[in-house]
Amino acid sequence: MNVLGIIASGVAALFITVALAKSARRVALRPRIPDEPGGRAPRAEALRRTGGATAVLGIGTATGAALWLGAADDAARSAGGLLAGAGAVAALGLVHDLKPLWAALRLAVQAAAAVLVVCLAGLSPAAGVLAVVWIVLVTNAFALLDHADGLLTAVGLVTAAGLLACAFVGGDPALALLPATMVAGLAGFLLHNWHPARLRLGACGAQFTGFALAASGALIQAAAPSGRAAWAALPALATVALADSALVLISRRRAARSPLRDTDDHIAHRLRRVRVTVPGAAVLTTLGAGVPVATGALVYAELLHPAFLLLPLAGTAAAVYALLRIPAYAPPRTAPPRTGSSRTAPSRTATSRATQDRTITARRRTGTADAGAAIPAAAPAPGVKGSAPGRGAPTGTARTAAGHPTVPPPPNGRPAEAATAAAERG
Repeated sequence: MNVLGIIASGVAALFITVALAKSARRVALRPRIPDEPGGRAPRAEALRRTGGATAVLGIGTATGAALWLGAADDAARSAGGLLAGAGAVAALGLVHDLKPLWAALRLAVQAAAAVLVVCLAGLSPAAGVLAVVWIVLVTNAFALLDHADGLLTAVGLVTAAGLLACAFVGGDPALALLPATMVAGLAGFLLHNWHPARLRLGACGAQFTGFALAASGALIQAAAPSGRAAWAALPALATVALADSALVLISRRRAARSPLRDTDDHIAHRLRRVRVTVPGAAVLTTLGAGVPVATGALVYAELLHPAFLLLPLAGTAAAVYALLRIPAYAPPRTAPPRTGSSRTAPSRTATSRATQDRTITARRRTGTADAGAAIPAAAPAPGVKGSAPGRGAPTGTARTAAGHPTVPPPPNGRPAEAATAAAERG
């Protein structure tokens, strides 16, 4: 495959991606898009989240057309397997964007796609197992970078440029086809993905980007001439992606959080907490990725000694250590202290209510007694002696001479007649 064919494929990928992304952006930003039934997110948000499909279609169409025209020559089988595996992973990511899938299912599909690439490339069993593990690991590491506007797109563009240089230096231009179209396609998509992002890569574009970069690196390393330090140079191209994954796993391990639960603890999130803007975080992370990519490409071209790779690795480790000191999680909320167990709380509540009821009843009774005491007692009849206490009648009750209680005077104010009637009854 000649250089002109690679350039033509890249130009085609650029124009197709830009055209599709512009159309998707117009539809996503169209006003008055009705919401989906069932209280789900509006369709505009779903279109923005699945915008990475435009980059996948642009890159895949340009690469597939070049393969159909016979541009890959002898490496058409390897390049075709690489494109098929990346397409399968992208299709799974698109389904995940619309309806979340289990992590185990996604890992299984990624591993199957990696096995397809390895088998079509004709690698040995030992190298094939290592390549499958590497592809699955790096795919998810790059996919985790999709947590800020333009971050994964810019880092993927820089990494694809490094792979493109390594493929040309290694003397196998056919393996440079997919990295070339990725450079052009990601550059066109970055116009709509930069902050504020109108379109997002989503799981579709993120997994496609990570898988294509990881599989291309594995195939370039397998096809590298003997004597080149490909075993050390090519893994350095994924330094930032692996550093972000290590940062997340270490911080979640320290905080006793689930490693599968995505939170705001990535590189860009921590940079935001130290007053770095969203575009600034993307630029800093891209520059941090460009240093190991350039060093790895120069080492692969035998322009630098492999020992120089220790410099970007040491700088990345220092950056991870510094980012770990930035708090990523909010402090837990302190609940008010409990005076007892939850089982005794209902009984105490019932006891307090009973006490209140008794207090109200006692107050009512006291009020009634006070009201009765305020009524003046009836005056005893003249000539009638009061009964002595302790004879079965209440103290203070007037009695006759025979010991019978007297009848209280009627309300008409005639006590004499009442006393006479009582005497006659006695």
